[in-house]
Amino acid sequence: MKALVLFALSVATLGAQQAQNPSPMVEHTRAHPRLKEEAPAGRREALEVGTLFMPGGLKKTAPLLIHFHGGGWIAEIAAARAGGTAAISLQLGSGSGAYAKPFADPQLFLRLVAEAEAKSGITFAPITLSGWSAGYGAIREILKVPANYARVDRVLLIDGFHTGYVGGAPGKGPGQESVIEADGLQIFLQFARDAVAGRKRMVITHSEIFPGTFASTTECTDWLLAQLALPRKAVLRWGPMGLQQLSDASSGRFRLVGFAGNTAPDHVDQLHALPDLLKWLK
Repeated sequence: MKALVLFALSVATLGAQQAQNPSPMVEHTRAHPRLKEEAPAGRREALEVGTLFMPGGLKKTAPLLIHFHGGGWIAEIAAARAGGTAAISLQLGSGSGAYAKPFADPQLFLRLVAEAEAKSGITFAPITLSGWSAGYGAIREILKVPANYARVDRVLLIDGFHTGYVGGAPGKGPGQESVIEADGLQIFLQFARDAVAGRKRMVITHSEIFPGTFASTTECTDWLLAQLALPRKAVLRWGPMGLQQLSDASSGRFRLVGFAGNTAPDHVDQLHALPDLLKWLK
């Protein structure tokens, strides 16, 4: 009994020390395959922020993927596999704030696109924004600017869609229910509604990770679906990169997919699925 009490105290202490907690364990049921790191053939140009990748054979007007967070080589592989697509990858640090801060400058996004077009001699359209994990912070700031919003055609959020809790912690609402701060999600709701109406395209994926110090992707997507009046459909099927799909919700050009897993490898699985997830936006 004494050993059990000591174990419980050690777990509580560990939890108090961690800023967030995808489970520290690693599960071995799923294979967690990974893309092979490589540099696809093509030309690269350094930009004010990020790197522009241009595979050979791009037309004078070409699609552009702008990806935030995770290895830049993954975005390049995704663009190369998509065919006829350029990519800008940005690695700006840890936490959504590191991605949000630069794009608090309302001119940065259009300046970045203009620089990419000038250095490539290509007009980029349609433009897709994708963000894994903390990368959603940049996308949120970009979409808040009407001129940016008009230029963006597609959004892909990969297990990165968060906000804070009312009261600063989970379980502070009536009946110990968690209440999330919706203000930071409103621009995503606007884009989702436009996707449902067929004016934009949007895909959101999420895991079962519960960070604890801020609202999980499950809680935030539950809120989003409630605003859209869209039900989740329970499914059980294999997804890309060995992911196990548990739920699906879609309407018009909007789709939201839930995957199993609450560990760090489950989170990374979704990043490595980027080349496949990008196809869902077509």
